[in-house]
Amino acid sequence: MEGLQSWVSNHKLTSIGTIWATSIGASMAYTSAKRAPFKPSLRLIHARMHAQALTLAVLSGVALYHHYENSGADHNRQNEPK
Repeated sequence: MEGLQSWVSNHKLTSIGTIWATSIGASMAYTSAKRAPFKPSLRLIHARMHAQALTLAVLSGVALYHHYENSGADHNRQNEPK
C-alpha cells in the first residue's frame, strides 16, 4: 500500500488522468451493456459527466487528506519540546 501511495504522490496528474479515463471507459461500457436507446453522442456526454463527477470527488478527497496531513504535522511541530 505504501508503494502505491508513493507512486501516486510522485505522479499526481497521471493518477488523476487515469481515474478520469477509466471512469469514462466504465461508463461507456455500462451504458453499452445496458442497451440503452441513447445515441452514441449522448452516451459520450453522460460518460464525460460521470467521469467529471468522479474526478471532482477524488480531487476533493485528496485535498481533504492533504489538509488533514498538513494540520497534523503543524500540530506535532507546535507540541515538540524546545
